[in-house]
Amino acid sequence: MISEFAYKERPDTLVLFDVDGTLTPARLTISDEVKFVLQALREKVVIGFVGGSDLSKQVEQLGATVLADFDYCFSENGLTAYRLGTELASQSFIDWIGEEEYNRFVVFVLKYLSSIELPKRRGTFLEFRNGMVNISPIGRNASVQERNEFEAYDKEHQVRAKFVQALKKEFSHLDLTYSIGGQISFDVFPTGWDKTYCLRHVESENFKEIHFFGDKTFEGGNDWEIYNDPRTIGHSVRSPEDTVRILRELFDL
Repeated sequence: MISEFAYKERPDTLVLFDVDGTLTPARLTISDEVKFVLQALREKVVIGFVGGSDLSKQVEQLGATVLADFDYCFSENGLTAYRLGTELASQSFIDWIGEEEYNRFVVFVLKYLSSIELPKRRGTFLEFRNGMVNISPIGRNASVQERNEFEAYDKEHQVRAKFVQALKKEFSHLDLTYSIGGQISFDVFPTGWDKTYCLRHVESENFKEIHFFGDKTFEGGNDWEIYNDPRTIGHSVRSPEDTVRILRELFDL
């Protein structure tokens, strides 16, 4: 038993959550109901979140006290990680790929973005993060309404899926994974640096059960790998309300 978690009813159980579409609506903030359920759950088990975004965006969505509200905080799939508010070892995408190859990659992305037809464009089409690159054809500055519009357009025209195929062809010599998540973007990172990366941080804790809740659990979605990992018990959800319903049933909240 891990001493810091000994006060919990089930200290050998870890429950991990995706953020967008699981704990919050896409890029919006957590509701009071979800907060209340998580607080009750934390009395029973160890809880954490794992998302592709950097910590600043997760603070916007989950609240300024996020490092105190979760036992584990895994930003950028766990490449930036916190345990009980203390930062753990991190990894760097730029160190892995190198400046020359990264320059080639960025030039290709910008050329491709300029060649596709879209109804709208906003800003921040390529966002460099510590452990990955996030690419958004419409731009991450899009409003909620514009995100919804692009999501519908993308379902019809497969903008992101075609973009991923072009990158796979051009950079087939690199061991990269392309993961479509959220409404407007996709992540690019070294293979193995998907959400299962966060499990490396808890291996030594010897949890008997690790549950994972996510909404992008389909193949190619950014929850696919951890949802299907043999080390986890996966729960596919459609919304934060769905997450709350399953948590109440599973953990008698």
